Amino acid sequence: MNMVRRIEHWGDLHHPKWLDIIRIVLGMIIFTKGIIFISSTSVQQDWIFHNSTFDFSGLLAVVLIHIVAFAHVIGGMLIIAGLLTRLSVVIQMPIVLGAMFFVNITKGLTFVNTELWLSVIVFIMLVVIWIAGSGSFSADHWIRESNAYRHKRTEE
Repeated sequence: MNMVRRIEHWGDLHHPKWLDIIRIVLGMIIFTKGIIFISSTSVQQDWIFHNSTFDFSGLLAVVLIHIVAFAHVIGGMLIIAGLLTRLSVVIQMPIVLGAMFFVNITKGLTFVNTELWLSVIVFIMLVVIWIAGSGSFSADHWIRESNAYRHKRTEE
């Protein structure tokens, strides 16, 4: 059994109930950030043009903003529901890392940089949910249980 399967198996066996609340809050934070991205694309695009170390064209900046917004909105909803949780979390990780290193560091590494601290906390929560899984209060758990029930009934 490879390392990822062992981590998933351990997380499925050792998932406290309170971690479901953390997963739902994490999903809400990510979903809200996606909505904020959608509602302020021109502000995000201006920031990319003025502060980015990379040379973005206008189209590339718009595409990047929309991809991040789409990933946050859909990923946040999936994390809230607990559906494809680990996949959704893994997709969010590079986005949050990008926010930590490319966006927040340009604002400065100060104690009052709340966006940086939020990104760090969200990334830590993403790692915890990736390890622990979606939990018992999730669509993933419901699907597993219903499949096990159907499989058990067909054996009888």
